Amino acid sequence: MVNERKVLMGMTGSELKEAVRALGMPAFTGGQIARWLYLQHVTDIDEMTNISKQNRERLKEVFTVGAMPPIDCQRSIDGTVKYLFPVRTSGEAGKHGESGLFVETVFIPDGERATLCVSCQVGCKMNCLFCQTGKQGWEGNLTAADILNQIYSLPERDQLTNVVFMGQGEPMDNLDAVLRATQVLTADDGYQWSPKRITVSSVGIRGKLQRFLDESQCHVAISMHSPLHEQRRELMPAEGQMTIEEITSLLRQYDFTHQRRCSFEYICFGGLNDTLAHGREIVKLTEGIECRINLIRFHPIPGVDLPGADEQRMERLRDYLTQHGVFTTIRASRGQDIFAACGLLSTAHKQQESPANT
Repeated sequence: MVNERKVLMGMTGSELKEAVRALGMPAFTGGQIARWLYLQHVTDIDEMTNISKQNRERLKEVFTVGAMPPIDCQRSIDGTVKYLFPVRTSGEAGKHGESGLFVETVFIPDGERATLCVSCQVGCKMNCLFCQTGKQGWEGNLTAADILNQIYSLPERDQLTNVVFMGQGEPMDNLDAVLRATQVLTADDGYQWSPKRITVSSVGIRGKLQRFLDESQCHVAISMHSPLHEQRRELMPAEGQMTIEEITSLLRQYDFTHQRRCSFEYICFGGLNDTLAHGREIVKLTEGIECRINLIRFHPIPGVDLPGADEQRMERLRDYLTQHGVFTTIRASRGQDIFAACGLLSTAHKQQESPANT
């Protein structure tokens, strides 16, 4: 049965070699498959033309590539494209076929750079006040294949210069799949990317953040949004499990002066977290950490009464932080005309389909 076939995408080079050995094929066939997958991006095993027809037929009995194209997209006048990809989720791990669930992926061209913002979960457990994805609840973890498919099946794939795990879901809450995906992206028998092309975000999950820092050389971006414990806990319930002070204390144990970069994401809410008093606390929190602060404009979401910060207040906070030794930028808003905030496109799609499902 087709639905029982295992997915090749997301398997490491060593796993591919073991898989073909189990089918009675030489180990080098696994290396051939890896190159067809991660360098040529084939969509069907029959395209692997340097593997004998007999072996391709045997492979097709057990495996499928697993590529799934996007089912919807929204294009912005600024060139940003938000795609909706079908996923299997961990409940269907290893099986070919759609789960009826989907995630958002955003392609952001910017001069010579082209960034892809990928998702790692359907929904999210973190329930941050300002995030539409959290309002969806959590429906499943993406497999490594689900994560990689957002790159693999992206129409603009060959333009990419870097990937950020800042889409739907909390990467540390699906750490095994995220680490596997980044391993494939950076492996010699995978995409052969430098870890410097990949940034993984987190609200901070006890134990998981440290494991990521120990096992990966990819950049890390921490969602701060307030340096104050009580206020951050109101905005981000995850603060109750691992405080921003505990997070920064952990980060001081790692070297961010050479290959790896540390950044803090900071959505500004007018008069709420963009004061100079907040600036002073940010300076204290980040002392001893080589890092940057990315100030972000708030994109309103339905049912959430949070004020956006005006340009002057954001510039004042940026200048204060920079003057006190914390490199700070204001991130340019992109795709405001195409469901800019995370979760809006997938929520709209789900609402469109829900009458037929009830």
